[in-house]
Amino acid sequence: MAGTGSAKERAYRHTKAGILDGSLAGGDLISEGQVAEALAMSRTPVREAFLRLEAEGLLRLFPKRGALVVAVSPAEVEAVLEARELVEGHALAKLCDASDAERAAVAAALRGVLEVQRAALADGDDPAFAEADRRFHITVVESARNPILLELYASLRDRQLRMNLGSLDRGPRRAHEILAQHEAIVAALGPGRQDEARARLREHLGATRAAVLGR
Repeated sequence: MAGTGSAKERAYRHTKAGILDGSLAGGDLISEGQVAEALAMSRTPVREAFLRLEAEGLLRLFPKRGALVVAVSPAEVEAVLEARELVEGHALAKLCDASDAERAAVAAALRGVLEVQRAALADGDDPAFAEADRRFHITVVESARNPILLELYASLRDRQLRMNLGSLDRGPRRAHEILAQHEAIVAALGPGRQDEARARLREHLGATRAAVLGR
């Protein structure tokens, strides 16, 4: 992938991937020359890529100094988690009211994702664990069969990926807690259990908030 597409697109993908996987951490100062040298290209496409990333809120540009990787702010964490609770909570409520067959199918899919997370945890593969975490929650949202909500949720993807990776750094037990909280959400699925399912979701997102913000 890194060798395909225009130079501007390659510079964009390379830099954004570093920001999302944490290798370019919030607060790091990077230069056009640094990226240009890594990709064996001129600075012009890198400059254009940096402008695009600034528009997405991932970089802050400083003329003649470089670009600062924007850290995930507490306000952004709160806003993302509030949006997630609204969308996922609605999906869980609909799922609890769905037919037994539909609910069982979604629960089976969610349990399959949990198996992937367990394997990633055993292998110490944090990016795979975070991606499975995203898959778990998007499966919940997909079950609502509302394309508008799914599009809204997809728009949060980059922010969620950065937050999820960061939350795993807040202690060796965090990944185990995530698995247990996911299991509790699946266990709460059932007729008339909308409030319980939403409560398990709130507990999970509250733990994510505490892990990311350190409180």
